[in-house]
Amino acid sequence: MKFWFDMDGTIADLYGVDNWMDYLMAEDTTPYDEAAVMLNMSKLARKLNQLRQLGHEVGIVSWTSRGGSELYHGQIALSKLCWLHKHLKSVTWDYIKIIPYGTSKINVCGDGILFDDEEPNRMEWGLDSAFSPDCIFDILDGFLA
Repeated sequence: MKFWFDMDGTIADLYGVDNWMDYLMAEDTTPYDEAAVMLNMSKLARKLNQLRQLGHEVGIVSWTSRGGSELYHGQIALSKLCWLHKHLKSVTWDYIKIIPYGTSKINVCGDGILFDDEEPNRMEWGLDSAFSPDCIFDILDGFLA
């Protein structure tokens, strides 16, 4: 089984950074760099590593900003990779897909379980295998039981 995690609003609190939209409009990566964690990252890392030991795969699928230059999209991708390294350093990701804003996540990833704060993404993925961030630990625990 593949487990996919969105970042912004799911594991990284981009929207909690003061004036986050102003930064994005100015093509400044500060919100991506400074986003706080939204869960207990030690607990998440432990569970992801346990899943990998059981033969499951773990991945990130996250959008860049709406609009902006190609250079800015590349800078966002780098910021997201740095954020993951800082907060989930012990996790070896099978996949990291930082994709343009609005790209269909199911078309990019194919299958598995998705954790995403955006309801339209969950609806497109399929409600039987896409969940909001508040379900992350319950769902993961079900596969580890």
